[in-house]
Amino acid sequence: QETGATMFDFRGQGKGLALAAMLFGISAAAQAGEGRLLYASLGDTTRAPIGWVEFCADNAAQCQGAPTQPRDIVMSQAAWRDLVKVNRWVNETVKPLTDQEHWGVIEKWSLPTDGYGDCEDYVLLKRKMLIDAGWPREALLITVVRDKKGEGHAVLTVKTDKGEFVLDNQNENVVAWTETGYRFVKRQSQSDPNVWVSLGDTRPAVSTASARD
Repeated sequence: QETGATMFDFRGQGKGLALAAMLFGISAAAQAGEGRLLYASLGDTTRAPIGWVEFCADNAAQCQGAPTQPRDIVMSQAAWRDLVKVNRWVNETVKPLTDQEHWGVIEKWSLPTDGYGDCEDYVLLKRKMLIDAGWPREALLITVVRDKKGEGHAVLTVKTDKGEFVLDNQNENVVAWTETGYRFVKRQSQSDPNVWVSLGDTRPAVSTASARD
């Protein structure tokens, strides 16, 4: 389903021609038989990451909803520009702070309403902003990965007709999931935000604080 949300008054500008060329390149790759690289392989249902259940208890509106049919975004140039703007605006506006420094606990998921947060807090805000702007929740999936240092990290996966793209507080650019250098561990189900699905990496991972560095 294509979202009609195309206007954001945020800092940062999309690089239109370069982005369009990249999108067309991805589409051509899929038509050439490389479509298997565009989407992560899903496994069995698994446990929610530490912090999600507690976040939902405090923010029921962010987690509620009956199971629905999966929906992907039609990746137009306007939709791409919106993703780039949201990713950059949140990354520039929220200041990195670990949960231990912020709340005095090892792990706590929260919307960064005070301007501070760690990786999953960036994800929660990006997801909320896009949903509030009319994007379908089913295409915006909180995802747990292992970063390049092998540490647990959280990003937002956006499901589109041209593949899966990642919004990340460690990268101002929106990139294809295969270009992140991460190992993908688990993410929300498209049909139910409270069901989590394995992405094939069996090593345990917790999406703990990970400031930009």
